[in-house]
Amino acid sequence: MLFMVIERFKQADPTPIGERFRQKGRMLPEGVTYHASWVASTGARCFQVMEAPSLEALDAWTRRWIDLIDFEIVPVVPSTEFWASQDPRQAHPS
Repeated sequence: MLFMVIERFKQADPTPIGERFRQKGRMLPEGVTYHASWVASTGARCFQVMEAPSLEALDAWTRRWIDLIDFEIVPVVPSTEFWASQDPRQAHPS
């Protein structure tokens, strides 16, 4: 499954996150794959696409960062997959 992970850095401060990342890396548990990320221009949030067998599989990872980050995790599917699963009589958006 794919997940959009929205990280909100506590106190809007990316410094402690960067320091831990440089020391310990992403600290992903087995079965969780990082795909890509983007950081808001303000440095207060990060948006990541992760893959895992289930939402629960991300728990070990978020526990390693929860002191520095508030997480919102949204299950997502590629838009082509979503639209292919819809009623073909519905109009496909441009």
